[in-house]
Amino acid sequence: MARRKAISPVIATVIIVAVTIAVAIAVAFWMTGIIGLFTGVEKIEIVSIAVTPPDQNNPNWQVAIIVRNTGTVPVTIDTVLINGQPAAQLQNNNLQPNQNICPAIGNIQGTVNYPPGVQDQINFELTPNANCAGATLTPGLSIEIRLHSTGGKEYPKLVVLP
Repeated sequence: MARRKAISPVIATVIIVAVTIAVAIAVAFWMTGIIGLFTGVEKIEIVSIAVTPPDQNNPNWQVAIIVRNTGTVPVTIDTVLINGQPAAQLQNNNLQPNQNICPAIGNIQGTVNYPPGVQDQINFELTPNANCAGATLTPGLSIEIRLHSTGGKEYPKLVVLP
């Protein structure tokens, strides 16, 4: 009868521990990659909204919205809402006024794509005494301006027309 030799219990334990550690490291790297895919945060901060009243040079309110992307993913604004109604919508990478809902809004300028950390400005005009989203725009009126992103989030700000 031939004598068979086996691996000693100590060496077998070392091999099992080494394989377990290698698998644990591989799983940790894999999970880190998956978590990184799903933890991008979309967050736009409306830094300020300035409304300049009509004057002799311009009969409309000038609205300037300063926006900063404080999230970790790029954000695209696709709609500007006034009192909950879409006043401007994204078309060909530009915001275009929606004349059916708010004929008071016009002349929109500014970018709509914000990489992380970028601050920029959206400018538009509001026509006094026009009906916009069910409200006649007059001095002293509070309106809600809300930015809607392609990610489905909304960023509201209340402003009083001077």
